[in-house]
Amino acid sequence: MIAVNPSPRFLSTTFVWFAVFVTICKGDPDPTDGFTAVPLDEDNFKKQWPYNVDLSARYSFEYGIRRLWVYSSDKPYKKDSDTKPRTEIRMNGYDYSDGIWQFEGYGYVPNGTTGVSIMQIFGADSYATSFMLHVYDGQLMYYNKKVVEHDIYERWFRVNVIHTVGQAITVFINGIQKYVADDRGGKDHYFKFGVYMQEDSSYLMESRWKDVQIYNKS
Repeated sequence: MIAVNPSPRFLSTTFVWFAVFVTICKGDPDPTDGFTAVPLDEDNFKKQWPYNVDLSARYSFEYGIRRLWVYSSDKPYKKDSDTKPRTEIRMNGYDYSDGIWQFEGYGYVPNGTTGVSIMQIFGADSYATSFMLHVYDGQLMYYNKKVVEHDIYERWFRVNVIHTVGQAITVFINGIQKYVADDRGGKDHYFKFGVYMQEDSSYLMESRWKDVQIYNKS
């Protein structure tokens, strides 16, 4: 019998493919690892919408999907507010001032929606918010900085935002870390999602959400 020794090139190629296989099988850590989901019911989903129309004119919840939309000509969410039009859900009952908290949800933005915040962390030292996830021309933005390079229109994407109070805010899209921002201070925070008009907006702004959850790490 003749022994055949594999070439160095064969061994090298085999090692590379083995490493790729192990990486795929192992996968990246899930952003919710080590966190505990808090209990939620419909009372935790507090709606805000233009004060002069019925909620059903700007919001629907069917088959587990929350659809929220607003027009640039709409009124604010209450008469004495000078804020821009919005249809948002303010996560109620889990305001926080310290610790590590996480928002998770699956978002969807129809083609054409632009100039809008679709998710935010309220509260900061010198600003109203510590974090905003904007959509401009199909791009997800941390305020005016890109979070992902590809167009997110017309597809579901998983959003995980981890707020380590006093330190940082980390954004994961589809389970992959995409952005880390410095904390902006403040002691009273809560999560919001939906549509909140920003600069250079489209006339109609819409986002859809499902499987929204809040996590905490003690």
